[in-house]
Parts: sequence; structure tokens; C-alpha cells
Amino acid sequence: MTKSGFSVLLGLIVAVGMLPSCKTKTYEWEQYSITAVPIVHVNTAKSALPTYATANTSFFNLKDANVANQQFEFVLNYEGFGVAKVNSIELYLSYNQGTASTIPAYPIVLSTPGNVYPSQAAFYPISTTIAGTDKLFETVTTFPKTCTYTATQLAAAAGVSMSSIKVNDFFLFKFILNLADGRRIVGFQDNVCDESRGEPGDCRVGVRFKNQ
Repeated sequence: MTKSGFSVLLGLIVAVGMLPSCKTKTYEWEQYSITAVPIVHVNTAKSALPTYATANTSFFNLKDANVANQQFEFVLNYEGFGVAKVNSIELYLSYNQGTASTIPAYPIVLSTPGNVYPSQAAFYPISTTIAGTDKLFETVTTFPKTCTYTATQLAAAAGVSMSSIKVNDFFLFKFILNLADGRRIVGFQDNVCDESRGEPGDCRVGVRFKNQ
């Protein structure tokens, strides 16, 4: 080894040895703990229009005279990664008018390569924050649970009239997890759920009105 090469190597060794002593601050992200995440699986067979389970979206069809009795069904469960246990999941319901500047394409287009997840997020704005207008719909304590609701039931729970609903309006469920160790897991980052990215966990699921 040349003298210059030895000097470089010695410098690297010294620098690496000094790294622990250079740490002057402890960051919040270093104190992480493992939580559970909600998992939903949409029953695509109950959707009034074709959909994909990975889109976390079902559809009601306003063109059907029996739209009031069409069903939205999903199975609610959780993943605790072998560490976290969930005592209950709170379901919060919101009714959203389809007036966003970007309406997801229908029929749903799956992204490529892969052909697994939709090319667009199913609901805009991409929100997981539970707002003051969202209503506590149900608290689930037994998992997995099959949740089945008609359009009329959701409208009544959200306080809207079926006659006022228009194309692209949608009902959306969001979740709060209550863990066995006392933690309460609430989503505060609006962009954490995007069906087109396939993140671990499903912090929302919904059903949209179409006229096909």
C-alpha cells in the first residue's frame, strides 16, 4: 500500500470511529414502536359496477331503479405483525360530494407494470384525517368482521337524502385503532393512504355513485 493510500484509509477509520461521538440530538423517529394497521377487502361481487379489490372502492349505480337497496360490503380486519393486538376499530363515516377537480377514471385502470393497483387514488382529496363532520358509525370488536350496508342505510347514517345524491358523490369510511396496550392510533397525515401505491394497511374504504 502506498503512503497516500494508507493515509486515506487511516482517515476513514478515524472518521468512522468518531461518528457515535458526533451525535448531539435524539430524533422522534428513532423512538419508534410497532403498531397494527387496518386491513379491508372489498366484496367486488356486491358492487353494482365492476371494480377491483385493490382499489378499496365499490360502486352504487344511480341508473338502477333499485339503487337504494344496492349493497356495499367489505371485510374489516387488522395486521399486528406478530406484535400489536387490536381491541377495537372505530369506523367513521363521511358523505362527500363529487366536486373535486380530479375525478378518478372509470372504468378503473390498473397501473403497469404489475396490473395490481389502480393508476389513480380512488378518492380525492387524499384524506385520512377524521374531520369534525365525520360521524362515528360503529365500533368493531370482533375480527374479521363482514360489514354490509345498503345505500339507504349509509345515507340515513350520514344524514343525507337519497334524492339529493349525484354522480361521483361517495361515502367514505376511515378508521381509528384502539390497541390492547392502550395506544390509540389515529391518522393525521392526509397523504398516507393512496390506493395507487399499495401502502401497507388500508386506512379508508368507500363506495362511489355512478350512472352507467
